[in-house]
Amino acid sequence: MNRNRCHLGVAYRYYQKEFRLDSFPACGTFHFRRELKRDNYIGVIILKVGYIRVSTIEQNTIRQEVLMQELGVEQIYIDKASGKNTNRPELNKMLDYVRAGDVVICESISRFARNTRDLLELVEKLTAKSVEFISKKEAIDTTTPSGKFMLTIFGAVAELEREYILQRQREGIEIAKQQGKYIGRKAIVHPDFDKVTAKWKDGEISAAQAMRRMGMSKTTFYRNVKRLAIIG
Repeated sequence: MNRNRCHLGVAYRYYQKEFRLDSFPACGTFHFRRELKRDNYIGVIILKVGYIRVSTIEQNTIRQEVLMQELGVEQIYIDKASGKNTNRPELNKMLDYVRAGDVVICESISRFARNTRDLLELVEKLTAKSVEFISKKEAIDTTTPSGKFMLTIFGAVAELEREYILQRQREGIEIAKQQGKYIGRKAIVHPDFDKVTAKWKDGEISAAQAMRRMGMSKTTFYRNVKRLAIIG
């Protein structure tokens, strides 16, 4: 079946009859879209879906809502949570709701993602569903070549940031080693390690039995035995 992509207000053929969406003023975009999806129809409604976030419950969303209205957004999802908060229920609902051809719009990247890497991961999820993304402030628009280029730049910046972090980490470890301050990560030892190894040393159990009791591999078991022997 040929499902032509159309914008709101464009005529549809529905049960072999032609209707216009503006003929149903009392019917919201959300409900009409779902009704169409349940029946046999020709045509796909493309929605502009907006995402708004403010850091606290007390903050006002009116400024962002006005922008969404100016941009012709038809469905809005609002989260009231810190940008560092990974629990954003409305964002998850929006990601689940959007369909191929839809466009997700936000006021700025800082409202949509926690950081550059988070932005790229979210856009990747949208792209996998054939959904476009627009961030008004940064002029990122994946429906245009220039917008896609901007996103590529953000990806390069994120990778550069990651490399800088790893480089500083390596340099810091090297300096700490030279000063004799670096001891590496603290080894995780099973709480019953001393008790079990004591039985092993006394010949009450075999090494294989000791490993099974603590869920350790042979390498980990003997490495810990050696390390504790040195400390002792």
